[in-house]
Amino acid sequence: MRTLKTAALAAAALAMLAFSAAAWAQNFKDLEKQVVEKTLPNGLKVLILPRPSAPVTSFVTYADVGGVNEIQNATGLAHIFEHMAFKGTTTIGTLDIAKEKAAMDKEDQAFLALRAERLRRPKPDPEKLKQLDAAFKKDQEEAQKFSDTGAFDKILEINGASGLNAFTSFDQTVYHYSLPSNKLELWAALEGDRFTNPVLREFYKEKDVIMEEKRMGESRPTMRLFNDFFPVAYSAAMYRSWVIGSMSDLQAITRKQATDWFAKYYCARNLTVAIVGDVDPKAAMPILEKYLGTIPAGQKPEGPITVEPPQRAEKRIIMDDPSQPFLVIGYHRPDINDPDDTVYEVLADVLGGGRSSRLYKSLVKEKKLALYTAAMPTFEGEKFPGIFTIMAVANKGKTNAECEQAIYAELDKIQQEPITAEELEGVKARAKMKFVDSLDSNMGIAMQLAMAQNLEGDWREMFKYLDRIDAVTADDVTRVAKTTFAKSNRTVGMIETTPAKSEK
Repeated sequence: MRTLKTAALAAAALAMLAFSAAAWAQNFKDLEKQVVEKTLPNGLKVLILPRPSAPVTSFVTYADVGGVNEIQNATGLAHIFEHMAFKGTTTIGTLDIAKEKAAMDKEDQAFLALRAERLRRPKPDPEKLKQLDAAFKKDQEEAQKFSDTGAFDKILEINGASGLNAFTSFDQTVYHYSLPSNKLELWAALEGDRFTNPVLREFYKEKDVIMEEKRMGESRPTMRLFNDFFPVAYSAAMYRSWVIGSMSDLQAITRKQATDWFAKYYCARNLTVAIVGDVDPKAAMPILEKYLGTIPAGQKPEGPITVEPPQRAEKRIIMDDPSQPFLVIGYHRPDINDPDDTVYEVLADVLGGGRSSRLYKSLVKEKKLALYTAAMPTFEGEKFPGIFTIMAVANKGKTNAECEQAIYAELDKIQQEPITAEELEGVKARAKMKFVDSLDSNMGIAMQLAMAQNLEGDWREMFKYLDRIDAVTADDVTRVAKTTFAKSNRTVGMIETTPAKSEK
Protein backbone atom coordinates (compact mmCIF):
# COMPACT_ATOMS: atom_id res chain seq x y z
CA MET A 1 0.00 0.00 0.00
CA ARG A 2 1.31 3.43 -0.93
CA THR A 3 2.17 5.89 1.81
CA LEU A 4 0.28 9.17 2.03
CA LYS A 5 3.42 10.99 0.96
CA THR A 6 3.74 8.85 -2.19
CA ALA A 7 0.07 9.33 -3.01
CA ALA A 8 0.40 13.08 -2.54
CA LEU A 9 3.42 13.22 -4.86
CA ALA A 10 1.57 11.20 -7.50
CA ALA A 11 -1.44 13.49 -7.26
CA ALA A 12 0.79 16.55 -7.57
CA ALA A 13 2.50 15.09 -10.64
CA LEU A 14 -0.85 14.40 -12.28
CA ALA A 15 -2.04 17.90 -11.48
CA MET A 16 1.10 19.37 -13.04
CA LEU A 17 0.62 17.25 -16.17
CA ALA A 18 -3.00 18.32 -16.42
CA PHE A 19 -2.09 21.99 -15.90
CA SER A 20 0.67 21.87 -18.53
CA ALA A 21 -1.62 20.17 -21.03
CA ALA A 22 -4.44 22.63 -20.34
CA ALA A 23 -2.12 25.61 -20.73
CA TRP A 24 -0.77 24.27 -24.01
CA ALA A 25 -4.25 23.37 -25.26
CA GLN A 26 -5.19 27.05 -25.56
CA ASN A 27 -2.13 27.74 -27.70
CA PHE A 28 -2.95 24.61 -29.69
CA LYS A 29 -6.46 25.90 -30.44
CA ASP A 30 -4.92 29.15 -31.67
CA LEU A 31 -2.88 27.17 -34.20
CA GLU A 32 -6.07 25.95 -35.86
CA LYS A 33 -6.96 29.49 -36.89
CA GLN A 34 -3.59 29.90 -38.61
CA VAL A 35 -3.84 26.88 -40.92
CA VAL A 36 -4.29 27.88 -44.56
CA GLU A 37 -6.04 25.34 -46.77
CA LYS A 38 -6.28 25.30 -50.54
CA THR A 39 -7.16 22.74 -53.18
CA LEU A 40 -5.13 23.33 -56.35
CA PRO A 41 -6.88 23.24 -59.75
CA ASN A 42 -5.64 19.67 -60.28
CA GLY A 43 -7.25 18.53 -57.01
CA LEU A 44 -4.12 18.35 -54.81
CA LYS A 45 -4.84 19.43 -51.22
CA VAL A 46 -2.40 21.93 -49.65
CA LEU A 47 -2.24 22.69 -45.92
CA ILE A 48 0.12 25.42 -44.68
CA LEU A 49 0.80 26.46 -41.08
CA PRO A 50 3.22 29.39 -40.60
CA ARG A 51 5.58 29.01 -37.59
CA PRO A 52 8.36 31.55 -38.17
CA SER A 53 10.32 30.86 -34.97
CA ALA A 54 13.27 29.45 -36.97
CA PRO A 55 14.27 29.71 -40.66
CA VAL A 56 13.33 26.09 -41.37
CA THR A 57 10.30 24.54 -43.06
CA SER A 58 9.07 20.95 -42.91
CA PHE A 59 7.36 19.30 -45.85
CA VAL A 60 5.10 16.25 -45.95
CA THR A 61 3.64 14.67 -49.09
CA TYR A 62 0.95 12.18 -48.12
CA ALA A 63 -0.25 9.62 -50.66
CA ASP A 64 -3.58 8.10 -49.64
CA VAL A 65 -2.45 4.58 -50.46
CA GLY A 66 -0.85 1.72 -48.56
CA GLY A 67 -0.78 -2.01 -48.14
CA VAL A 68 -4.56 -2.11 -47.65
CA ASN A 69 -5.01 -1.14 -51.32
CA GLU A 70 -3.07 -4.12 -52.64
CA ILE A 71 -4.47 -7.30 -54.14
CA GLN A 72 -3.42 -10.93 -54.22
CA ASN A 73 -0.46 -11.67 -56.55
CA ALA A 74 0.82 -8.10 -56.16
CA THR A 75 1.43 -7.55 -52.44
CA GLY A 76 4.30 -5.19 -51.63
CA LEU A 77 3.65 -2.72 -54.47
CA ALA A 78 2.99 0.24 -52.16
CA HIS A 79 6.34 -0.22 -50.45
CA ILE A 80 8.18 -0.86 -53.73
CA PHE A 81 6.98 2.43 -55.18
CA GLU A 82 8.06 4.30 -52.05
CA HIS A 83 11.62 3.17 -52.85
CA MET A 84 11.20 4.13 -56.50
CA ALA A 85 10.18 7.69 -55.63
CA PHE A 86 13.81 8.42 -54.66
CA LYS A 87 15.31 7.14 -57.92
CA GLY A 88 14.93 10.37 -59.88
CA THR A 89 13.03 11.58 -62.91
CA THR A 90 13.40 12.09 -66.65
CA THR A 91 15.80 14.95 -65.92
CA ILE A 92 17.26 14.05 -62.51
CA GLY A 93 19.39 10.93 -62.24
CA THR A 94 19.84 10.20 -65.93
CA LEU A 95 22.93 10.47 -68.12
CA ASP A 96 20.96 9.97 -71.34
CA ILE A 97 17.22 9.48 -70.92
CA ALA A 98 16.56 8.14 -74.43
CA LYS A 99 19.26 5.48 -74.18
CA GLU A 100 18.30 4.74 -70.59
CA LYS A 101 14.64 4.11 -71.46
CA ALA A 102 15.63 1.87 -74.36
CA ALA A 103 17.93 -0.12 -72.08
CA MET A 104 15.24 -0.41 -69.40
CA ASP A 105 12.74 -1.67 -71.98
CA LYS A 106 15.21 -4.39 -72.96
CA GLU A 107 15.77 -5.17 -69.26
CA ASP A 108 11.99 -5.49 -68.75
CA GLN A 109 11.66 -7.92 -71.67
CA ALA A 110 14.48 -10.03 -70.28
CA PHE A 111 12.80 -10.11 -66.86
CA LEU A 112 9.44 -11.09 -68.37
CA ALA A 113 11.08 -14.02 -70.14
CA LEU A 114 12.79 -15.09 -66.91
CA ARG A 115 9.55 -14.66 -64.95
CA ALA A 116 7.58 -16.73 -67.45
CA GLU A 117 10.04 -19.59 -67.15
CA ARG A 118 10.04 -19.38 -63.34
CA LEU A 119 6.23 -19.68 -63.36
CA ARG A 120 6.06 -22.44 -65.96
CA ARG A 121 4.20 -25.55 -64.86
CA PRO A 122 4.66 -28.33 -64.02
CA LYS A 123 8.22 -27.05 -63.51
CA PRO A 124 10.75 -24.72 -65.18
CA ASP A 125 13.71 -25.90 -67.21
CA PRO A 126 16.85 -25.43 -65.01
CA GLU A 127 19.17 -24.86 -67.96
CA LYS A 128 16.83 -22.35 -69.56
CA LEU A 129 16.48 -20.55 -66.23
CA LYS A 130 20.24 -20.25 -66.02
CA GLN A 131 20.47 -18.79 -69.53
CA LEU A 132 17.59 -16.35 -69.03
CA ASP A 133 18.99 -15.20 -65.67
CA ALA A 134 22.39 -14.49 -67.25
CA ALA A 135 20.76 -12.51 -70.07
CA PHE A 136 18.67 -10.53 -67.58
CA LYS A 137 21.69 -9.61 -65.46
CA LYS A 138 23.55 -8.46 -68.55
CA ASP A 139 20.66 -6.17 -69.52
CA GLN A 140 20.47 -4.88 -65.95
CA GLU A 141 24.11 -3.84 -66.06
CA GLU A 142 23.58 -2.12 -69.39
CA ALA A 143 20.62 -0.08 -68.10
CA GLN A 144 22.58 1.06 -65.04
CA LYS A 145 25.25 2.65 -67.23
CA PHE A 146 22.89 5.52 -67.99
CA SER A 147 21.75 6.35 -64.46
CA ASP A 148 22.86 8.20 -61.34
CA THR A 149 20.26 7.05 -58.83
CA GLY A 150 21.69 9.14 -56.00
CA ALA A 151 21.14 12.43 -57.83
CA PHE A 152 17.86 13.30 -56.11
CA ASP A 153 19.35 12.83 -52.64
CA LYS A 154 22.51 14.74 -53.57
CA ILE A 155 20.57 17.84 -54.62
CA LEU A 156 18.78 17.91 -51.28
CA GLU A 157 21.90 17.23 -49.22
CA ILE A 158 23.74 20.11 -50.93
CA ASN A 159 20.82 22.39 -50.10
CA GLY A 160 20.69 21.55 -46.40
CA ALA A 161 17.89 19.00 -46.26
CA SER A 162 17.40 17.09 -43.00
CA GLY A 163 15.30 14.07 -42.10
CA LEU A 164 14.95 12.97 -45.73
CA ASN A 165 12.86 9.81 -45.55
CA ALA A 166 9.58 8.06 -46.30
CA PHE A 167 7.47 5.25 -44.92
CA THR A 168 4.76 2.92 -46.15
CA SER A 169 2.12 1.51 -43.82
CA PHE A 170 -1.19 -0.26 -44.22
CA ASP A 171 -3.05 3.05 -44.70
CA GLN A 172 -0.63 5.50 -46.33
CA THR A 173 2.68 6.26 -48.01
CA VAL A 174 4.37 9.41 -46.69
CA TYR A 175 7.41 11.37 -47.93
CA HIS A 176 8.97 13.93 -45.62
CA TYR A 177 11.97 16.16 -44.98
CA SER A 178 12.89 19.69 -43.88
CA LEU A 179 14.78 22.45 -45.68
CA PRO A 180 15.95 26.00 -44.97
CA SER A 181 12.92 28.24 -45.48
CA ASN A 182 14.43 29.93 -48.55
CA LYS A 183 14.34 26.57 -50.38
CA LEU A 184 10.56 26.34 -50.77
CA GLU A 185 10.73 26.64 -54.55
CA LEU A 186 13.40 23.94 -54.75
CA TRP A 187 11.20 21.57 -52.74
CA ALA A 188 8.16 22.31 -54.90
CA ALA A 189 10.13 21.82 -58.12
CA LEU A 190 11.61 18.50 -56.97
CA GLU A 191 8.33 17.20 -55.56
CA GLY A 192 6.35 18.22 -58.62
CA ASP A 193 8.93 16.56 -60.88
CA ARG A 194 9.18 13.25 -59.02
CA PHE A 195 5.41 12.79 -58.94
CA THR A 196 4.94 13.90 -62.55
CA ASN A 197 7.95 12.37 -64.33
CA PRO A 198 9.27 9.48 -62.23
CA VAL A 199 11.71 7.00 -63.74
CA LEU A 200 11.68 3.63 -62.02
CA ARG A 201 15.38 3.01 -62.57
CA GLU A 202 17.22 0.15 -60.87
CA PHE A 203 13.79 -1.37 -60.28
CA TYR A 204 14.84 -5.02 -60.07
CA LYS A 205 17.97 -4.22 -58.07
CA GLU A 206 15.83 -2.38 -55.52
CA LYS A 207 13.44 -5.32 -55.32
CA ASP A 208 16.43 -7.43 -54.26
CA VAL A 209 17.09 -4.91 -51.47
CA ILE A 210 13.46 -5.17 -50.31
CA MET A 211 13.54 -8.96 -50.39
CA GLU A 212 16.66 -8.94 -48.24
CA GLU A 213 14.85 -6.57 -45.87
CA LYS A 214 12.04 -9.13 -45.69
CA ARG A 215 14.50 -11.98 -44.99
CA MET A 216 16.09 -9.99 -42.18
CA GLY A 217 12.68 -9.28 -40.65
CA GLU A 218 11.70 -12.92 -40.79
CA SER A 219 14.92 -13.90 -39.04
CA ARG A 220 13.22 -12.58 -35.88
CA PRO A 221 10.83 -15.09 -34.28
CA THR A 222 8.28 -12.45 -33.26
CA MET A 223 8.14 -11.14 -36.83
CA ARG A 224 7.53 -14.66 -38.12
CA LEU A 225 4.71 -15.02 -35.60
CA PHE A 226 3.07 -11.74 -36.66
CA ASN A 227 3.40 -12.73 -40.34
CA ASP A 228 1.20 -15.73 -39.54
CA PHE A 229 -0.93 -14.07 -36.86
CA PHE A 230 -2.59 -11.43 -39.04
CA PRO A 231 -3.82 -13.80 -41.78
CA VAL A 232 -5.44 -15.80 -38.98
CA ALA A 233 -6.95 -12.77 -37.23
CA TYR A 234 -8.35 -11.36 -40.50
CA SER A 235 -10.25 -13.65 -42.83
CA ALA A 236 -10.83 -11.08 -45.59
CA ALA A 237 -9.50 -7.55 -44.96
CA MET A 238 -6.12 -6.65 -46.46
CA TYR A 239 -4.74 -5.83 -43.02
CA ARG A 240 -4.06 -9.57 -43.12
CA SER A 241 -1.16 -9.06 -45.56
CA TRP A 242 2.09 -7.63 -44.19
CA VAL A 243 2.99 -4.37 -45.98
CA ILE A 244 6.34 -5.57 -47.27
CA GLY A 245 4.56 -8.22 -49.33
CA SER A 246 4.95 -11.94 -49.89
CA MET A 247 8.29 -13.21 -51.22
CA SER A 248 6.75 -14.83 -54.30
CA ASP A 249 4.96 -11.59 -55.22
CA LEU A 250 8.12 -9.53 -54.72
CA GLN A 251 10.05 -11.89 -56.98
CA ALA A 252 7.44 -11.66 -59.74
CA ILE A 253 6.31 -8.00 -59.70
CA THR A 254 7.26 -6.09 -62.86
CA ARG A 255 8.22 -2.49 -63.46
CA LYS A 256 5.00 -2.05 -65.46
CA GLN A 257 2.94 -3.08 -62.43
CA ALA A 258 4.70 -0.42 -60.36
CA THR A 259 4.21 2.15 -63.12
CA ASP A 260 0.49 1.34 -63.25
CA TRP A 261 0.36 1.62 -59.44
CA PHE A 262 1.86 5.10 -59.68
CA ALA A 263 -0.60 6.19 -62.37
CA LYS A 264 -3.57 5.05 -60.31
CA TYR A 265 -2.62 6.16 -56.81
CA TYR A 266 -0.28 9.12 -57.29
CA CYS A 267 -2.69 11.40 -59.09
CA ALA A 268 -3.10 14.87 -57.60
CA ARG A 269 -6.54 14.09 -56.19
CA ASN A 270 -5.00 11.36 -54.04
CA LEU A 271 -2.22 13.54 -52.60
CA THR A 272 -2.05 15.95 -49.68
CA VAL A 273 0.83 18.32 -48.99
CA ALA A 274 1.36 19.74 -45.49
CA ILE A 275 3.92 22.53 -45.00
CA VAL A 276 4.76 23.84 -41.53
CA GLY A 277 7.45 26.32 -40.53
CA ASP A 278 8.88 29.61 -41.72
CA VAL A 279 6.59 30.03 -44.71
CA ASP A 280 4.34 32.80 -46.01
CA PRO A 281 1.19 31.14 -47.41
CA LYS A 282 0.40 34.05 -49.70
CA ALA A 283 3.84 33.97 -51.32
CA ALA A 284 3.97 30.16 -51.34
CA MET A 285 0.70 29.41 -53.14
CA PRO A 286 1.73 30.64 -56.63
CA ILE A 287 4.93 28.58 -56.36
CA LEU A 288 3.02 25.48 -55.31
CA GLU A 289 0.51 25.92 -58.13
CA LYS A 290 3.33 26.31 -60.66
CA TYR A 291 5.17 23.11 -59.71
CA LEU A 292 2.69 20.82 -57.97
CA GLY A 293 0.05 21.81 -60.51
CA THR A 294 1.93 19.71 -63.11
CA ILE A 295 0.89 16.48 -61.38
CA PRO A 296 -1.95 14.91 -63.38
CA ALA A 297 -5.32 15.33 -61.65
CA GLY A 298 -6.55 11.79 -62.24
CA GLN A 299 -9.50 10.35 -60.38
CA LYS A 300 -9.55 9.64 -56.65
CA PRO A 301 -9.28 5.82 -56.51
CA GLU A 302 -11.92 3.80 -54.76
CA GLY A 303 -10.91 2.30 -51.44
CA PRO A 304 -11.07 -1.40 -50.61
CA ILE A 305 -14.52 -2.93 -50.99
CA THR A 306 -13.98 -6.04 -48.87
CA VAL A 307 -15.27 -5.71 -45.30
CA GLU A 308 -13.98 -7.97 -42.55
CA PRO A 309 -16.93 -10.11 -41.37
CA PRO A 310 -17.67 -10.57 -37.66
CA GLN A 311 -15.52 -13.24 -36.05
CA ARG A 312 -17.60 -16.22 -34.90
CA ALA A 313 -15.10 -18.18 -32.82
CA GLU A 314 -11.78 -17.85 -31.04
CA LYS A 315 -8.76 -18.46 -33.26
CA ARG A 316 -5.36 -19.69 -32.09
CA ILE A 317 -1.94 -20.04 -33.65
CA ILE A 318 1.02 -21.68 -31.91
CA MET A 319 4.52 -21.46 -33.33
CA ASP A 320 7.23 -23.75 -31.96
CA ASP A 321 10.62 -22.04 -31.87
CA PRO A 322 13.81 -22.20 -29.78
CA SER A 323 13.39 -18.52 -28.88
CA GLN A 324 11.82 -17.20 -25.68
CA PRO A 325 8.04 -17.46 -25.18
CA PHE A 326 5.88 -14.69 -26.61
CA LEU A 327 2.13 -14.10 -26.39
CA VAL A 328 -0.12 -11.82 -28.44
CA ILE A 329 -3.90 -11.55 -28.07
CA GLY A 330 -5.94 -9.52 -30.56
CA TYR A 331 -9.56 -8.35 -30.39
CA HIS A 332 -11.39 -6.85 -33.35
CA ARG A 333 -12.36 -3.20 -32.95
CA PRO A 334 -13.85 -0.41 -35.13
CA ASP A 335 -11.90 2.17 -37.15
CA ILE A 336 -10.55 5.61 -36.23
CA ASN A 337 -13.82 7.35 -37.10
CA ASP A 338 -15.87 5.33 -34.65
CA PRO A 339 -17.13 7.45 -31.69
CA ASP A 340 -15.30 5.09 -29.31
CA ASP A 341 -11.87 5.47 -30.91
CA THR A 342 -10.44 7.49 -28.00
CA VAL A 343 -12.04 5.09 -25.53
CA TYR A 344 -9.82 2.36 -26.97
CA GLU A 345 -6.80 4.62 -26.37
CA VAL A 346 -7.78 5.02 -22.72
CA LEU A 347 -8.44 1.29 -22.39
CA ALA A 348 -5.02 0.44 -23.83
CA ASP A 349 -3.27 2.83 -21.47
CA VAL A 350 -5.06 1.56 -18.37
CA LEU A 351 -4.27 -2.04 -19.27
CA GLY A 352 -0.78 -1.83 -20.74
CA GLY A 353 0.53 1.73 -20.79
CA GLY A 354 3.81 1.37 -18.92
CA ARG A 355 4.75 0.58 -15.32
CA SER A 356 1.61 2.05 -13.81
CA SER A 357 -0.69 -0.10 -15.94
CA ARG A 358 -2.77 -2.98 -14.62
CA LEU A 359 -1.07 -5.68 -16.66
CA TYR A 360 2.41 -4.55 -15.63
CA LYS A 361 1.52 -4.34 -11.96
CA SER A 362 -0.25 -7.71 -11.98
CA LEU A 363 1.89 -9.87 -14.30
CA VAL A 364 5.32 -8.28 -13.85
CA LYS A 365 5.47 -6.82 -10.33
CA GLU A 366 3.07 -8.91 -8.27
CA LYS A 367 2.84 -12.37 -9.85
CA LYS A 368 6.29 -12.34 -11.51
CA LEU A 369 4.78 -14.10 -14.54
CA ALA A 370 6.08 -11.76 -17.25
CA LEU A 371 9.14 -9.72 -18.14
CA TYR A 372 7.15 -7.39 -20.37
CA THR A 373 3.51 -6.48 -21.05
CA ALA A 374 1.88 -4.01 -23.40
CA ALA A 375 -1.48 -3.07 -24.89
CA MET A 376 -2.06 -1.07 -28.06
CA PRO A 377 -5.36 0.40 -29.29
CA THR A 378 -4.53 -0.79 -32.80
CA PHE A 379 -1.55 -2.48 -34.42
CA GLU A 380 -1.74 -2.31 -38.21
CA GLY A 381 -3.90 0.54 -39.50
CA GLU A 382 -6.63 2.93 -38.43
CA LYS A 383 -8.62 3.76 -41.54
CA PHE A 384 -10.51 0.46 -41.38
CA PRO A 385 -11.57 -1.79 -38.47
CA GLY A 386 -8.46 -3.14 -36.76
CA ILE A 387 -7.30 -5.14 -33.78
CA PHE A 388 -6.81 -4.11 -30.15
CA THR A 389 -3.59 -5.89 -29.20
CA ILE A 390 -2.19 -7.20 -25.90
CA MET A 391 1.31 -8.71 -25.64
CA ALA A 392 3.38 -10.41 -22.97
CA VAL A 393 6.80 -12.06 -22.65
CA ALA A 394 6.81 -14.82 -20.05
CA ASN A 395 9.35 -14.74 -17.22
CA LYS A 396 11.93 -17.50 -16.84
CA GLY A 397 10.21 -20.66 -15.63
CA LYS A 398 6.75 -19.26 -16.48
CA THR A 399 4.52 -20.06 -19.43
CA ASN A 400 2.37 -18.39 -22.04
CA ALA A 401 -0.64 -20.20 -20.56
CA GLU A 402 -0.04 -18.63 -17.14
CA CYS A 403 0.34 -15.16 -18.68
CA GLU A 404 -2.75 -15.66 -20.82
CA GLN A 405 -4.96 -16.60 -17.88
CA ALA A 406 -3.64 -13.68 -15.81
CA ILE A 407 -4.44 -11.30 -18.69
CA TYR A 408 -8.00 -12.63 -18.93
CA ALA A 409 -8.39 -12.09 -15.19
CA GLU A 410 -7.52 -8.41 -15.67
CA LEU A 411 -9.86 -8.13 -18.65
CA ASP A 412 -12.67 -9.59 -16.54
CA LYS A 413 -12.00 -7.02 -13.80
CA ILE A 414 -12.12 -4.07 -16.18
CA GLN A 415 -15.46 -5.32 -17.52
CA GLN A 416 -16.98 -5.70 -14.07
CA GLU A 417 -15.68 -2.67 -12.18
CA PRO A 418 -15.27 0.88 -13.48
CA ILE A 419 -11.71 2.19 -13.56
CA THR A 420 -10.90 4.60 -10.73
CA ALA A 421 -11.07 8.36 -11.04
CA GLU A 422 -7.31 8.45 -10.40
CA GLU A 423 -6.64 6.02 -13.25
CA LEU A 424 -8.83 7.99 -15.66
CA GLU A 425 -7.25 11.29 -14.68
CA GLY A 426 -3.76 9.87 -15.13
CA VAL A 427 -4.54 8.36 -18.52
CA LYS A 428 -6.03 11.61 -19.80
CA ALA A 429 -3.06 13.64 -18.59
CA ARG A 430 -0.57 11.24 -20.22
CA ALA A 431 -2.57 11.11 -23.46
CA LYS A 432 -2.61 14.89 -23.66
CA MET A 433 1.11 15.20 -22.98
CA LYS A 434 1.91 12.47 -25.50
CA PHE A 435 -0.16 14.32 -28.08
CA VAL A 436 1.53 17.60 -27.19
CA ASP A 437 4.94 15.94 -27.57
CA SER A 438 3.99 14.69 -31.04
CA LEU A 439 3.39 18.31 -32.03
CA ASP A 440 6.66 19.59 -30.58
CA SER A 441 8.17 20.01 -34.04
CA ASN A 442 7.10 21.41 -37.37
CA MET A 443 7.36 17.93 -38.85
CA GLY A 444 5.15 16.47 -36.11
CA ILE A 445 2.42 19.02 -36.82
CA ALA A 446 2.69 18.52 -40.59
CA MET A 447 2.32 14.76 -40.13
CA GLN A 448 -0.73 15.15 -37.89
CA LEU A 449 -2.41 17.57 -40.30
CA ALA A 450 -1.93 15.25 -43.27
CA MET A 451 -3.07 12.18 -41.37
CA ALA A 452 -6.20 13.84 -39.97
CA GLN A 453 -7.11 15.05 -43.46
CA ASN A 454 -6.85 11.57 -44.93
CA LEU A 455 -7.79 9.21 -42.10
CA GLU A 456 -10.57 11.33 -40.59
CA GLY A 457 -11.62 13.31 -43.65
CA ASP A 458 -10.70 16.76 -42.34
CA TRP A 459 -7.50 18.21 -40.87
CA ARG A 460 -9.62 20.05 -38.29
CA GLU A 461 -10.26 16.73 -36.54
CA MET A 462 -6.69 16.97 -35.27
CA PHE A 463 -7.70 19.94 -33.14
CA LYS A 464 -10.61 18.05 -31.58
CA TYR A 465 -8.45 15.30 -30.11
CA LEU A 466 -8.01 16.88 -26.68
CA ASP A 467 -11.75 17.42 -26.34
CA ARG A 468 -12.44 13.80 -27.32
CA ILE A 469 -10.00 12.52 -24.69
CA ASP A 470 -11.58 14.78 -22.07
CA ALA A 471 -15.03 13.40 -22.90
CA VAL A 472 -14.15 9.76 -22.12
CA THR A 473 -15.78 8.45 -18.93
CA ALA A 474 -15.18 5.41 -16.74
CA ASP A 475 -18.53 4.04 -17.91
CA ASP A 476 -17.35 4.34 -21.53
CA VAL A 477 -14.32 2.22 -20.71
CA THR A 478 -16.44 -0.47 -19.04
CA ARG A 479 -18.93 -0.51 -21.92
CA VAL A 480 -16.24 -0.85 -24.61
CA ALA A 481 -14.40 -3.51 -22.62
CA LYS A 482 -17.60 -5.58 -22.40
CA THR A 483 -18.31 -5.37 -26.14
CA THR A 484 -14.71 -6.03 -27.17
CA PHE A 485 -13.22 -8.67 -24.87
CA ALA A 486 -15.44 -11.57 -25.88
CA LYS A 487 -13.83 -14.98 -26.37
CA SER A 488 -15.37 -15.31 -29.84
CA ASN A 489 -13.80 -11.96 -30.83
CA ARG A 490 -10.21 -12.85 -30.03
CA THR A 491 -7.24 -14.33 -31.84
CA VAL A 492 -4.39 -15.74 -29.77
CA GLY A 493 -0.87 -16.21 -31.09
CA MET A 494 2.14 -17.53 -29.22
CA ILE A 495 5.68 -18.74 -29.53
CA GLU A 496 6.21 -21.91 -27.50
CA THR A 497 9.86 -22.53 -26.69
CA THR A 498 11.28 -25.77 -28.07
CA PRO A 499 14.85 -27.11 -27.71
CA ALA A 500 17.23 -25.91 -30.38
CA LYS A 501 18.20 -28.58 -32.91
CA SER A 502 21.69 -29.86 -32.22
CA GLU A 503 24.23 -29.27 -34.94
CA LYS A 504 25.60 -32.37 -36.60
